[in-house]
Amino acid sequence: MRPEAAPQLDGLERFASAGKGRGLRARRRFAVGELLYSCPAYAAVLTVSERGSHCDGCFARKEGLSKCGRCKQAFYCNVECQKEDWPMHKLECASMCAFGQNWNPSETVRLTARILAKQKTHPEKTQSEKLLTVKEFESHIDKLDNEKRELIQNDIAALHHFYSKHLEYPDNAALVVLFAQVNCNGFTIEDEELSHLGSAIFPDVALMNHSCCPNVIVTYKGTLAEVRAVKEIEPGEEIFSSYIDLLYPTEDRNDRLRDSYFFNCDCRECITKEKDKEKLEICKLNDPPSAETVKDMIKYARNVIEEFRRAKHYKYILCLALTPLDCELLEICELSLEKMGVVFEDSNVYMLHMMYQAMGVCLYVQDWEGALRYGQKIIRPYSRHYPSYSLNVASMWLKLGRLYMALKNRTAGVKALKR
Repeated sequence: MRPEAAPQLDGLERFASAGKGRGLRARRRFAVGELLYSCPAYAAVLTVSERGSHCDGCFARKEGLSKCGRCKQAFYCNVECQKEDWPMHKLECASMCAFGQNWNPSETVRLTARILAKQKTHPEKTQSEKLLTVKEFESHIDKLDNEKRELIQNDIAALHHFYSKHLEYPDNAALVVLFAQVNCNGFTIEDEELSHLGSAIFPDVALMNHSCCPNVIVTYKGTLAEVRAVKEIEPGEEIFSSYIDLLYPTEDRNDRLRDSYFFNCDCRECITKEKDKEKLEICKLNDPPSAETVKDMIKYARNVIEEFRRAKHYKYILCLALTPLDCELLEICELSLEKMGVVFEDSNVYMLHMMYQAMGVCLYVQDWEGALRYGQKIIRPYSRHYPSYSLNVASMWLKLGRLYMALKNRTAGVKALKR
């Protein structure tokens, strides 16, 4: 009996990647900037904070969106977008009406509900599953610790609580597997400034393995994911994307990969660690800090990053407008920068992280001068630390260009936007 041929797209094929499981491989040459393939979302949800400014169906940013006549909380470009989204929106519409302000399932729960509904209405392969189906997703169920299992059980409870009318549930064990699959294979959809717009499942994009030296990037046009080459790719080469932010040193990156995806990266960058010294640059002093001092400061930096993340999450959960918490977030950034600056250079990635957070707070409170000052300090170290054609660098130039324009410095604005 002849073996079944590997699934293929134009110039690409699924294959067994040594030590990595399934993977994606080039069958022809791809040039820098070339689109390898695109993938529509199997399921997607717009984040709650963007409702009213983006269409719930196609994620387009528009003014004058029309709201759902029943729940008054979902917004659409036109009747076509609303009709197309109704099979998914009806999962939430009646529930939002019933619960009112107490309707608060997490984005993961909302996305999983849509996947369950999609599997019921479209049991056959979809346009998003030419190379990999949702049911084939890796769950790493055997690697989940008690904390992760408890979080999944909380999500399952929320799913039952908020989605009782339009869903048929599999048993608890199957739901645990599905939530684990979503956690490992879900994508965050971002706009051109890398601001969070929503969450989605792109099965064919999830086929790609990770590398800290990726040869492609994934960008989004609404709910369509596009995979584009950032290096020359030759026939037979594996296609690698990055699952994580590549700013950080090797140890931090692999901590994140182990925690979220249950593996260590063995790419060239992780083996050589050649960028780590520059990413962790220490102040050039006559009496340089001891190794123990540096180690303690790195530990402090990691803790303050987590503290800031929790504080920002708390603000998001409360959906606050401009409040004293914004001042508190900015104060966390400024105090940590002052403390770390005794040991770290401004180009150190932990300094850059807090500058980026401070810039975000300044943008939120419309302090354009403050945001510009932080952005100007960030951009050149970003250009050194990130790989070529990084979206993080591009989005920072875009932010700077818009800030210069807002502050009437057209020459600098045009220059930044061209970058």
